[in-house]
Amino acid sequence: MSQTLPVQPVHRRLGWTLALLALGQLIFSLDLNIVFVALPDIGADLGFSGQTQQWVVSAYVVFAGGFLLFGGRAADLVGRRRVFVLALAIYAVSSLAGGLATTPLMIVVARAVQGIGGALLLPSTLALIGTLFAEGRERNRALAVWGGAGASGLTVGALLGGILTQGFGWSAVFFVNVPLAGGVALAALLVIPKDVRAQVRRRFDLPGALTVTGGATLLVFALVQGPELGWASLPVVLAAALAALLLVAFVIIERRSVDPLMPFSLLRNRSLVCGVAVTFVFMATFGALPYFLTVLLQTVHHFSALQAGLAFLVPSVAIASGTQLGERMVARWGSRTTLLLAFGLGVLGTVALAWGFDAQRGYWALVPGLVVSGVGQGIVWTGMWIAAATGVGPDQQGVAAGTASTTLNIGNAIGLGVLIAVANAGLAGRQGDQLGAALAEGGRIAVLLAAAGMALGGLVVLFLLRDRDRTAIRA
Repeated sequence: MSQTLPVQPVHRRLGWTLALLALGQLIFSLDLNIVFVALPDIGADLGFSGQTQQWVVSAYVVFAGGFLLFGGRAADLVGRRRVFVLALAIYAVSSLAGGLATTPLMIVVARAVQGIGGALLLPSTLALIGTLFAEGRERNRALAVWGGAGASGLTVGALLGGILTQGFGWSAVFFVNVPLAGGVALAALLVIPKDVRAQVRRRFDLPGALTVTGGATLLVFALVQGPELGWASLPVVLAAALAALLLVAFVIIERRSVDPLMPFSLLRNRSLVCGVAVTFVFMATFGALPYFLTVLLQTVHHFSALQAGLAFLVPSVAIASGTQLGERMVARWGSRTTLLLAFGLGVLGTVALAWGFDAQRGYWALVPGLVVSGVGQGIVWTGMWIAAATGVGPDQQGVAAGTASTTLNIGNAIGLGVLIAVANAGLAGRQGDQLGAALAEGGRIAVLLAAAGMALGGLVVLFLLRDRDRTAIRA
C-alpha cells in the first residue's frame, strides 16, 4: 500500500483547515460526555435493566480505545484527509441510528460504531496538524486552537447534553451530530488539501492491526466492566486473558515485521513517551471529574438536566482559557516547566473542588476549584499534545497520535473504573438523605484521589522530559 501525504496548502487556507480540524475534535470530545445527563431518560424510555444503561457510555469508550492505533496508522497510509472525512461520515450515520433507536441493543451498537468513528477521527486530526503545520511555534499555536476545542468539549458535552435533553428529549444528543459531522466532512473536501501518493510504497501490517485492535478492545472492555461485573467474573477474566495474549502476539509480530504498524523506534523519543504517559494520567484524573460532578449535581443536589449542563459553563471557560495559556507558556518556558506548573495548578484546584463535595454545600462552593482545576486541565491538554508531536517525522505523525490517543482512552477506562469503585464503596443500604450524603462523600474521596493522580503526573514529567527537549518545542 502506498503512503499518502497531504499537499502543503497555501497559507490562507491553513486557518480554515485548522477551524475544521478543531470542529472535528470538538465533535469527538462532545461525545465522550454528552450522553451522561441523558442516561436516566434513555434508560427509562428504552427499558434498560439495572445498570446496563452504562453500556451507552461504555460501548463508545471500548471501541474508541480499541481502534485508535489502527486509526492512526490508517491515516498515515491511506491518507489523513480520507480518514478524517470517513470518520465524520461514520459519526453522522451512527448518530442518526442512535437517535432513531427503539431498543437498548440498537443504541449500544450505534454508540459502538460511533466509537470506531472516534478512533479514526482523533488521530487523523492530530496527524493533519502534525504534517500541515511546521514544528515549533506554528504547530504549537495550531495545537492550542485544536486543544481548546477538544478540552472544552469534555465539559461542553455535559452542558449541551443537558440543554438538548431538557428541551428536545434524549434523542437530540445523537441527532445534533448529524449536521455537525456531515457539514464538517463536506467542508473538509473543499478546504483540506488532497492526499497525494508518496514515492515510497508502504505495506499495511494486517496481522499487527488485527492483534493490537483485538487486544486493545478486549483490554478496555475488561477495564470498563471490571468494576460493574466484578474483577473475578468470567467475562472480565476471559477478556483480560485474551487481551494479554493478543498484545503479546502484537509485540512479537511488530518486532519481526519489515514495515511494522507500530515502529518501536518511536519509543526512543522521550518527548513522545512523556506525552503518551501524560495522556493516560490526564484522562484518569482530569477526565474523570465531569462524571462525579454530574452525579453530585443531579443525584445529590437534584439539578435538572438543563441546570446540570449550565453548571458546566464555568469549567468550560476555564479549560478553554488554559489551552490558550498553555501554548504561550510552552513558547516561553518549554513543555517540561509548563506541564509541571499545570499539574501543580490541577492538584490545588482539584483539592479545592473536593471541599465542595458536600450534600449541605451548594454549587458556588465548587466554583473556585472548578476555575483553578480547569485552567490547569487546559494547560496540560495543550502541553501533552505538543510533547507527543515533537520530534516525530511526517510519515509517523498518525501512529504517534494513535499511540497517545490509545493511552488517553485506557486512562479514562482505568481512572473511571477505580474512582467509581472507591466512590460507591459506602453506598450499600443507604437511602434518601443518607444516600445523598454518602454519594457526596464518596465523590469527595474520588476527587481527592484524582488530585493525587495529578501529582503523579507531575512526577512523570519531571523524570521523562529533559530540559533540552525545550529547544525543539520552542523552535
